[in-house]
Amino acid sequence: MKKATATMKKSGSSEEKDGDSPSRLIDARIEELSDWRGQTLARVRTLIRQAEPDVVEEWKWRGVPVWERAGIICTGETYKSVVKLTFAKGASLEDPSGLFNSSLDGNTRRAIDFHEGDEIDEQALKTLVRAAAALNTSTRAAARPASSRQKPSSA
Repeated sequence: MKKATATMKKSGSSEEKDGDSPSRLIDARIEELSDWRGQTLARVRTLIRQAEPDVVEEWKWRGVPVWERAGIICTGETYKSVVKLTFAKGASLEDPSGLFNSSLDGNTRRAIDFHEGDEIDEQALKTLVRAAAALNTSTRAAARPASSRQKPSSA
């Protein structure tokens, strides 16, 4: 599998003390896991990046991979028996394929728990990632001050 080479740097980007980029830290986490969890995290990472090529990888909260575009799309946490993708605004996303199977009671977030041996519906996941990025982009555009929006020209 091809490793990540670079990400866009943002002001205030969270990097570890040794100066590693978030992408390299995610690479290291995947390698460190060296089991089905690492393979699953690597696969969903690839799908996220395919679905949203302008995604920015971050490393937050003492070791959580985060994928952003105009805000957080999702986080990728690994536990003993699950790899959890939590979508920051998941409750606002349509999920016709029924991928969300965790954190269903909240008003904002929704998550997908992947267990060992689970099949990943790749197209449905890509669709969900694109929808989350589009929601972030539309929310950010709507929140822009009126003075910064382009005014229609008068003829």
